[in-house]
Amino acid sequence: MITLTDNASAKVGALLADEDEVGLALRVAVRPGGCSGFSYEMFFDSEFADDDTTNEYEGVKVVVDASSAMLLEGATLDYKDGLQETGFSINNPNAERTCGCGSSFS
Repeated sequence: MITLTDNASAKVGALLADEDEVGLALRVAVRPGGCSGFSYEMFFDSEFADDDTTNEYEGVKVVVDASSAMLLEGATLDYKDGLQETGFSINNPNAERTCGCGSSFS
């Protein structure tokens, strides 16, 4: 299961508050595609499957589907807001190779 840093939890929490919809969670998934074989996908979701894995970080509910869970085991979602780096990034120890854009891996 992917974990969230304090910065990522705070940013996702703020984005969820802006959505103003009860029951939303951050869904993190891995899909085939991208320049390295797999790509990350993140979106807010209110529909959950029985085999989803769910954790909560500082009030933010995070959901991962069963097929993505093993590829995200030990991964960390971070958020940076600086001059040189801004946005979300995933540090995934399961990735043997990543592309230059940082959003796909193999």
